Amino acid sequence: MRINKFLASCGIASRRKVEEYILDGRITVNGQVTTNLSTDILESDVVLFDGKPVKNREEFEYYMLNKPVGYISSAQDDRNRKTVVSLIKTNARIYPVGRLDFNSEGLLLLTNDGELTNKLTHPKHNIGKTYIVKINSNITDRELNLVRNGVTIDGYKLHPCKIKVLDGSENYTRFEITIFEGRNREIRKMFEVIKKQVVYLKRIKIENLRLGNLKTGEYRKLSKAEIEYLKNL
Repeated sequence: MRINKFLASCGIASRRKVEEYILDGRITVNGQVTTNLSTDILESDVVLFDGKPVKNREEFEYYMLNKPVGYISSAQDDRNRKTVVSLIKTNARIYPVGRLDFNSEGLLLLTNDGELTNKLTHPKHNIGKTYIVKINSNITDRELNLVRNGVTIDGYKLHPCKIKVLDGSENYTRFEITIFEGRNREIRKMFEVIKKQVVYLKRIKIENLRLGNLKTGEYRKLSKAEIEYLKNL
């Protein structure tokens, strides 16, 4: 098994994240640091992460959290900010599936299943994530179409997204928006291109998995049916 897949299956992190760990020289195989992403791991190999043995995967756990504003989407933070993982009572080494930024709220999945995390977060899988978004002004049809058809942020042209205007006035507009890439602060940057400020952002579903009536700061385990649904996307 390739080293990145092995580490992800052991619950270290998502496949993309463990590739960073490998390239940073944090993984040793049989006493030797390896930075080769093509390394194959055999059953007899001794693998260490930051000097600690990597054990065969623990039982996978899957949670849905209604993330509050004021928490970062991480397992730990070097600036001592509150993390979403601190809201979940478990001994498993879970981490968030993707991110919601500090000032955003809503549906966030957490798990120790690296394979599922990779599937739900890698842009090539085109997983739709839907948000309620409010900006601080009205919007013209031309501006709306610019955003809908994919603006360029950080030198990258975004894929088209789905936008439905829910309501608005001269002072605000509220939308339901579905994006398929999930780049860092993507929705906020989309509106910055047309000189609009996002003042509220809440994720309400991932494909057909909905937040429902889960209260802010609360979490629950995913059902077997929900887990299978996500794995089969």
